[in-house]
Amino acid sequence: MPRPTPEATRSRPPLGQLYEVSGRRLMLHRSGEGGPAVVFLPGAGQVGLDYLNIHDRTAGTTTSVLYDRAGTGWSDSAALPRTAADVTTELHTLLRTAGVPGPYVLVGHSLGGAYARHFAHHHPEDVAGLLLLDPFHEDLHELAPQEARERLTALHRMEIPELSPDQLDQARRQAAPLFAKWPDAVRGPLAEHHATAAWKAGLREDRNLYDEVAEELRTARALPGIPLIVVTALGHDDTQAQLWSDDVLRWINDTKSDLHARLASSVPRGEHRTLPDAGHGWLHEESQDAVLQAILDLLDRA
Repeated sequence: MPRPTPEATRSRPPLGQLYEVSGRRLMLHRSGEGGPAVVFLPGAGQVGLDYLNIHDRTAGTTTSVLYDRAGTGWSDSAALPRTAADVTTELHTLLRTAGVPGPYVLVGHSLGGAYARHFAHHHPEDVAGLLLLDPFHEDLHELAPQEARERLTALHRMEIPELSPDQLDQARRQAAPLFAKWPDAVRGPLAEHHATAAWKAGLREDRNLYDEVAEELRTARALPGIPLIVVTALGHDDTQAQLWSDDVLRWINDTKSDLHARLASSVPRGEHRTLPDAGHGWLHEESQDAVLQAILDLLDRA
């Protein structure tokens, strides 16, 4: 069995081990047995342990894997943003280094959905199925209203602020209740990470999403004819509601649903599902049963 690397310069992860990939130590947590292994790819501003509850349920059926990209979570730092090619090459190497055999069912959420697609484009022999949870789509920005494009440009150009002690205390109070259902050993460190670091990484990761990563998806070869389920979240999301007007939110839901349906229909075994009561950021918690069922359906088809 491969051996995890020595302790990284940052604190040890509350779960998982550190493996060296191209000079960086990356966190990977594995549970369960059998295959194909299910691998979760977090959204921007999220980390592997955010998916721990659905991971634990998945591990009752097959091997389940959580990980942190370089520059996020408990993995070593990296300059952000990164290209999809860098991220997927890193993940491909990490899974081999950690001794997780393919092919994999990739579960990509939001930005992680773009990376999961890129992985399938470039390593089709290692992908048994794709579950894309409210994934980024490369055409959404080009179709967006002027208000939305201008707001995103401003967000990507702004300096990332340092929180004052009062703001940091408030962030900690807001983060703590989100993780009430997580195990004791994970709850505190995960809430602290979200209050202090995760949101900054998310802002940085997003900065090349609408140009560089979008172009990587547009110019990629066609997806392989593997089982694919694309899930669209149509419910209320606190973060989205703070960013956008009601009119823009309606446009986002209508347009992304159409784009997701087209993405699902791009392969012979593609399927589009909607979650009317789940928001974008935490659909894997708010509709955990539906997400687990989609994973089980893909495992059956794979």
